Amino acid sequence: MDKTRFLYPRASYHGDLKLENLVFNANLQEFAQRVTFLSCLETSGKISSLEAYEQINALWEKLKQSRHELGIQ
Repeated sequence: MDKTRFLYPRASYHGDLKLENLVFNANLQEFAQRVTFLSCLETSGKISSLEAYEQINALWEKLKQSRHELGIQ
């Protein structure tokens, strides 16, 4: 198995087939993957809880902004 596909799996999209929805789905999957990495780093003691929280919060704000820019309700 390709290492990149293993570390960054992508699920196929099953919603209304519009470009905005596909882009948001990709952003959502990236958000979920990064939150998983941050959670693992925090759990293993590599980063502090505060640092994990701040990074996850920044990712959340970026995801909300992309949803707004794409015009998805």
